[in-house]
Order: sequence, then structure tokens, then C-alpha cells
Amino acid sequence: MKKLNLESLNHTLELKTLIEIAQWCFETFNEKEVILSTSFGAEGSVILDAFLQVNRNLRVFTIDTGRNFQESYDVWQALMDKYGISIEVYGPDPEELYSLQTTQGPNHFYNSKEFRQNCCHVRKINPLNKALKGIKLWISGLRKSQSSFRQGLEIISYAEERGVYKLAPLFLWEEDTVWKYIRNNQIPYNKLYDKGFATIGCSPCTRPVGRAEELRSGRWWWEVDSNKECGIHLVDGKMIRKKAVTDFSI
Repeated sequence: MKKLNLESLNHTLELKTLIEIAQWCFETFNEKEVILSTSFGAEGSVILDAFLQVNRNLRVFTIDTGRNFQESYDVWQALMDKYGISIEVYGPDPEELYSLQTTQGPNHFYNSKEFRQNCCHVRKINPLNKALKGIKLWISGLRKSQSSFRQGLEIISYAEERGVYKLAPLFLWEEDTVWKYIRNNQIPYNKLYDKGFATIGCSPCTRPVGRAEELRSGRWWWEVDSNKECGIHLVDGKMIRKKAVTDFSI
């Protein structure tokens, strides 16, 4: 079994291009055990384009929460058509969703952070856990400059509670670099960005942001907490991190 020293590896990956990171990824892991998650934001589309250049068998999944914007479905279709790929879909368990809405109603998440987290758990986190079964490397579009809460991330970490490595190949990219890549490579993008949205989430929970606002301030804007996370990248309310000095077997 191979072991990855995360401290050394993070220093190495910081110096690699996006294509080189993709090459390392498929040289290190079995392609069937690698998967990219996307909510059809700009970052996910960039990673999709680059990684498909290295391996056409890249697995991609999305979570359909049932409350997505139509613009998200539009770019979903556009990406499938452009690249000729399949995108795996995971959604909330019908019984869990029935119980949630029957007991708390359709807009319960506006009433408290606890209710909002319950909704995210049913609609996002549980489907994510299903998607990551049997996976060894989870690729996400997290970037360091997206929020102050994400500053402590690394390009690659180990999410021990889910038993997967987590790769953020755009971690050091700035927003301008993301959009330059999209324009230069004519990649379909979510038209919500043209309407002032900075991140893509569920329609009742996401709004446009002002120029002076943090990118993720448009998420759950009614909450005063600066931690604008749904829980996918959190464990017990904290960002998923791992001590870089530890070796983990593949």
C-alpha cells in the first residue's frame, strides 16, 4: 500500500500546473476511485475541462437538492453536451425529505441556523456520503480566497471521517484566473454569475453579492455567523483539515 506524506505533497503540488496536478492524480489513484464534485460553479467547470484532457474517464457527480436554480440545470446540460460525458446524480432520500418537510415545513431553514443545518444535512450531506462510498480521492473546487473560513485549507488533505483524500486543485487560484480560463477555453458557465451571484447554491438560500462583500456572503444571508458553509466541508462545525505530517495509506 502506498503512503502519501501530505506535508511534502502539498509543497510539491503547489508548484504544479492544473494539468500536472491532474496527471499526478491519475498516476497515483485508480480512475474508478477518483471523483469530482460540482454544483456547477465556475471552479468545478474549470477542473472538469482540465482533468478531461488528461483522462476522459473522469467520474463527475452533482447533488440535486431539489431546490436548484434553473440556470444550474442549464449549465449541467451544456457541460454534458460539450464534453459528451455522463454526470452522476445524488439527491436526498425521499423518506428523510418527507419527514423534514412534514414536521418543519418547506421554508423552515429561515427560522434558525439549526433548522438550516438540518435541511443541508438531508439535501446535501447525506447524498454526498453516498457519492463518496468506495472513493479514495474526492476532487472539489475550493479556493483559499473564497472566504476567510477557507484560509486554513490545503491543496490535498485527508478527510478521515469519510476515509478519502480531498484534492482542491484550484486552491491557490484567484477568481480572475478562473474566469480567464473559462473565457480562453470557451467553457459553459452558470449564467447566475452575470446576475451578480458569487457562489452557486440552492435558490432559496443564495442571493447576489455587492462588490465590497465576501464571496460567500450571499449564502444564508439572514444568518449573522461568518461561517458560510453548508456542512459538506465541515466536521463538527469546523473546516476539514488534517495534520500534514501524517502518512495515510491509499
